[in-house]
Amino acid sequence: MTELLFKEETEKIIGVSMEVHNILGPGFLEIVYKDAIEYEFKSRKYEYMREKEYTIPYKGIILPRRFHADFVVFNNIILEVKSVSVIVDNFIARTLNYLAASKLRVGLIVNFGNKSLEWKRLVL
Repeated sequence: MTELLFKEETEKIIGVSMEVHNILGPGFLEIVYKDAIEYEFKSRKYEYMREKEYTIPYKGIILPRRFHADFVVFNNIILEVKSVSVIVDNFIARTLNYLAASKLRVGLIVNFGNKSLEWKRLVL
């Protein structure tokens, strides 16, 4: 059996997300969950960057638009935070594009919009 890429790190991020969801529950704006996640990352001394900016190269130039990953955690995982009814294909496609542009391989979408935390792990 093949070991999942960054399995332990992904489990830590999901654990933080579950902690935040257990305390706050559903219904807040995404920014509230991001603030709580950042608090947890700091308190656990997890390496992270919030709103990490990436450029998009195209035919030898850099396009003027940038994208900002909600978090890059452990220098290896893009974390996208949502507070919606369901993780839709558009969020998955966007996160896969973020992975391609960042040259990272693992993305995690966490959704705080429901009674139970929902997450999706993506690998390029």
